[in-house]
Amino acid sequence: AAAMEAAAVPDGQYTAVVYGLIGGGRCGEAVSLLSRELQKSCRSRGGLSLLGYCHYQLQDFAAAAECYEQLVALHPELDAYRLYQAQALYKAGLYAEALRTASPLLDLPAYQGRALRLQAAIHYAQGDLPAAKSLVEEALATAADGGPGAAEDPSERADAEIILGCLLYRQGRHEEASGKFAGAMQVLGYCPELSYNMALCCYAAKQYAPALKHISDIIERGIHQHPELSVGMTTEGIDVRSVGNTLLLHRTALVEAFNLKAAIEYQLRNLKAAQEALTDMPPRAEEELDPVTLHNQALMNMDNQPTEGFEKLQFLLLQNPCPPETFGNLLLLYCKHQCYDLAADVLAENAHLTYKLLTPYLYNFLDAIITCQTAPEEAFHKLDDSAGTLTEQLRKLTKQVQEARQNWDDEAVKKAVNEYDETLDKYVPVLMAQAKIYWDMKNYTMVEKIFRKSVEFCNEHEVWKLNVAHVLFMQENKYKEAISFYEPIVKKHYDNILHVSAIVLANLCVSYILTSQNEDAEELMRKIEKGEEQLSYNNPDKNIYHLCIVNLVIGTLYCVKGNYDFGISRVIKSLEPYNKKLSTDTWYYAKRCFLSLLENMSKHMIMLRDGVIQECVQFLKQCELYGRNIPAVIEQPLEEKRMHSGKNTVTYEARLLRALMYKIIGWTA
Repeated sequence: AAAMEAAAVPDGQYTAVVYGLIGGGRCGEAVSLLSRELQKSCRSRGGLSLLGYCHYQLQDFAAAAECYEQLVALHPELDAYRLYQAQALYKAGLYAEALRTASPLLDLPAYQGRALRLQAAIHYAQGDLPAAKSLVEEALATAADGGPGAAEDPSERADAEIILGCLLYRQGRHEEASGKFAGAMQVLGYCPELSYNMALCCYAAKQYAPALKHISDIIERGIHQHPELSVGMTTEGIDVRSVGNTLLLHRTALVEAFNLKAAIEYQLRNLKAAQEALTDMPPRAEEELDPVTLHNQALMNMDNQPTEGFEKLQFLLLQNPCPPETFGNLLLLYCKHQCYDLAADVLAENAHLTYKLLTPYLYNFLDAIITCQTAPEEAFHKLDDSAGTLTEQLRKLTKQVQEARQNWDDEAVKKAVNEYDETLDKYVPVLMAQAKIYWDMKNYTMVEKIFRKSVEFCNEHEVWKLNVAHVLFMQENKYKEAISFYEPIVKKHYDNILHVSAIVLANLCVSYILTSQNEDAEELMRKIEKGEEQLSYNNPDKNIYHLCIVNLVIGTLYCVKGNYDFGISRVIKSLEPYNKKLSTDTWYYAKRCFLSLLENMSKHMIMLRDGVIQECVQFLKQCELYGRNIPAVIEQPLEEKRMHSGKNTVTYEARLLRALMYKIIGWTA
């Protein structure tokens, strides 16, 4: 189509057509026309210049750099082309070539300021912050002296201040950095990229409300000024074509704003809002996505699409540059999904990234988790060393908070409390990893002992309280103590009872029953039932499993105690109606009870009434009917040996259990 357009340009109107396409934002079509023309006249200065401009607008920086390289060779007297070439090389990530190209411009008064700022930006991108700071200070000093290369207008000084702001941000001086960006915006007028920089400073300082305010400004302006970018269309389910990676899109800072919004919602544990932020951004094809968006997509959809998530993170790790968080997140997710060998391989293969991208704390933590698979005792000692270091820091920070409060120093209190919270967030995972070592050994007494040692710091931490409740529950003689930890968790969300994990509600109900508090158990179950009825009324298509899991756990309890008549009946009733309640998780609880029942029947340790056996057979038939498309086991992502798809269904396992039951009771067709 582009070739036909090129052929159709009338004589004498070529320039007008090209400028018309560029003016209309149709740079891709302009590239086709210009490329065709340059095949006839490859030394055309105008053609090469326009082609370089179009490539730059389309963010094809490597192609733009090639055009400007040819122009520098053809017209060495025009220094502007050398500057454009250096800028394009910098944008393409070719930093060494960009530095070499910009060096001659340092001796030219008209370009010295811009060349210094460009070189500062290049060193910043390479992580050489001292060199970047030195160059930007030189640029500011040159401008202040009014000597050769002094800034002719305030905008050039503002550009240097922006780089200084970036350096301050990297040093963790977020408030000062934000001040530099705000000062630059006063000179340059509203700029989405600067607004994004200020939002990023607020995010880094954990000031999420002002960060979201900046983000909201960027998004609203983007929607009003550029409706053609189709913001929010994908979330609404409207099929729209890709808007591409244009310079216009880059200048709106919409992609960056939506990514930061997703990160904030993710930190606030609003996963659905985080996912929506990613789909709200202007639509692009997957191959057009930038590394940060790809990283965030992988991270925020990991629960639903783990295999695709791992593929994206593995791909990003091979790219240069990639988001620095990719390496640590990939390793953590491997450990979360119990792919410890893969985590060890990635650590070994990327030793150069270990010191560059992992903090000592994170490296030691990952090392201990991986070691735990082969040498749990050694891993425990490694974690204990980390826990000891963090405990010392927490005690020092507690003292700092107390001293600051005595001195009425609000700023110092705020800083010390923030540092304390950050240190506690590091301490809790280490503590939980230690506890898990003994939990896996079923040594619950030792787990409780580990938790009691940490009560000084963690007694208000939600994760700690929840796990203390679980370990007390598992010891089977501390149900009253377990209730004292479970009850506050449930009461905190009593008006929205379904926000509480189903297993917490189930364990609390069981604890009530085993401590003869049956009325409390019944009241809690009525509350759950009302919550489910209300949610079903508001959202009829949504499947809710809270009450089902509570009943399953109670049924399991009775089976464990040997009362299979009541226990199995409770399990069966809990899964009605099957089209709403049968799932991979609920089937897991149900089949364990049936396997226990069949084992005891085969050993002639129990006898069931014929009515209960018939009830069991009918139940398994219903599971066969409704379980065709329900996986019996959720397979781990990246598993080399996949289960046979026909066998990994509730239907297959239910039929197998029914066959075993027939065999045990001696039934023949």
